[in-house]
Amino acid sequence: MSTVLEEVTQETSPVELAAAYAHCARIAGTHYENFTIGSWLLPRRLRHDLAAVYAFARGADDIADEGEPLGGPGNRIVRLQAWEEKLLACARDPGAADDPVFRALGQTIAAHALPLEPFHDLLEAFRRDAAGETRRFATFTDLLGYCRCSANPVGRLVLALFDHRDAARQSRADDICTALQLTNFWQDVAGDLDRGRVYLPDEDLERFAGSRDALAARRVNGVFRDLLAFEVARTRTLFERGLPLADMVGRRLRHEVRIFARGGLAILARIESVGYDVFRRRPTLGRAELLRLVVRGLWR
Repeated sequence: MSTVLEEVTQETSPVELAAAYAHCARIAGTHYENFTIGSWLLPRRLRHDLAAVYAFARGADDIADEGEPLGGPGNRIVRLQAWEEKLLACARDPGAADDPVFRALGQTIAAHALPLEPFHDLLEAFRRDAAGETRRFATFTDLLGYCRCSANPVGRLVLALFDHRDAARQSRADDICTALQLTNFWQDVAGDLDRGRVYLPDEDLERFAGSRDALAARRVNGVFRDLLAFEVARTRTLFERGLPLADMVGRRLRHEVRIFARGGLAILARIESVGYDVFRRRPTLGRAELLRLVVRGLWR
């Protein structure tokens, strides 16, 4: 049994804690296509901790994005507040949690002295989603502000699990996490439009006159290609700025950094290769391409 599982509170038996972590791993494996790759590349002692962090975020995301419940968006915000209260409670006393996600998360927070700020930032992003504040963004700066809460905390928590808490590493991780989030926005333009969300900033839609009409018609024209090429280029710059993180961490985390960053860059290249037509088909990577990225990351 791992060291973390042995560090239990009096209220939680090793069997109960193991079951809680197994519950989180099932959530992660069911919902997140990249978690399986990430989990086996990470040291075994940290895999269940990452699953606990993911299960927490997945639960909050489900609350924020679920169909309109009785009471409307306000009810979702109330439920997110309750989720945050469970977070605070499990941080104070991991053994007192009755929810397996928070039983596992509380132990992970205690075992690694994880900061709570990244969790609060994630919940702030989910509250903005639930309130409908993230359906459009006026400026790219506004979009980066959203990524600061929705994406960057994940990288900071992973660094903390490896006991990296310095500003230099955090800054590079922020670059990669923001770039990954932006890449997801650019490949999901059509799907987000179905959900009433537009992550292309208004200032950029105005700069590239005619791109707003192309977006509404879901039809690529020259101006829309120019717009998406502009977004892809500055997203690639963020990846390149963040990649030095790989040389600032240990071997196992180095592989993770390279694989996920190179994966994001490969998706940007795929968007370019289809002429920026993100309406006809969502640009993705096949299993063979993902395997090549893993092998390349491990080989280096």
